[in-house]
Amino acid sequence: MPALHIEDLPEKEKLKLEVEQLRKEVKLQRQQVSKCSEEIKNYIEERSGEDPLVKGIPEDKNPFKEKGSCIIS
Repeated sequence: MPALHIEDLPEKEKLKLEVEQLRKEVKLQRQQVSKCSEEIKNYIEERSGEDPLVKGIPEDKNPFKEKGSCIIS
């Protein structure tokens, strides 16, 4: 299926797509950034002890650990 390029559509079709998108967006439940950011911060802080990107991966459980070394002579 060929990709749809908005710039190739007639103006009337572009406006229909824009109205359709705005109708979807108006139905979204919105929250204040100050409230959401506090919830996200708390979520991250609560789980940071379990996060391997923060805590690290134990050597014995690291699937990407090199199994052996390569020696070039």
